[in-house]
Amino acid sequence: MKLDGFGIMVDDMGVMVRFYRDVLGFGITEDDETTNVFLEKDGTLFLLYRKTDLEELTGSKFSYCKGVNGHYEIALSVDNYAAVDKAYADVTAAGAKGIMPPTTEPWGQRTCYIADPEGNLIEIGSFNKE
Repeated sequence: MKLDGFGIMVDDMGVMVRFYRDVLGFGITEDDETTNVFLEKDGTLFLLYRKTDLEELTGSKFSYCKGVNGHYEIALSVDNYAAVDKAYADVTAAGAKGIMPPTTEPWGQRTCYIADPEGNLIEIGSFNKE
């Protein structure tokens, strides 16, 4: 088997599409209210699935995390420490919820955390000082 993509279950498709497309720069070709939306970032496929549509498709009810949660994270890398700071400032100014401001960790990574509109964690980091 080959990993084909990663699905994110969503409540409000329009809000999530606009966040991932307009704030984080993911490639999206579908309309804001499409049932399943394919996102692409640097060759990685992400899929947004509306929770109610997935439950109808599978005939099953599922439990979901609510609010800011640590269920998983999406990790994004940038060129250097300064780019971490800039990315954090840009995305929080554009509406991302700041969780942890840019911090240089003992292992040499500068990293920060934001949350998407439905509370999923996104890390932005770099190991390059310059």
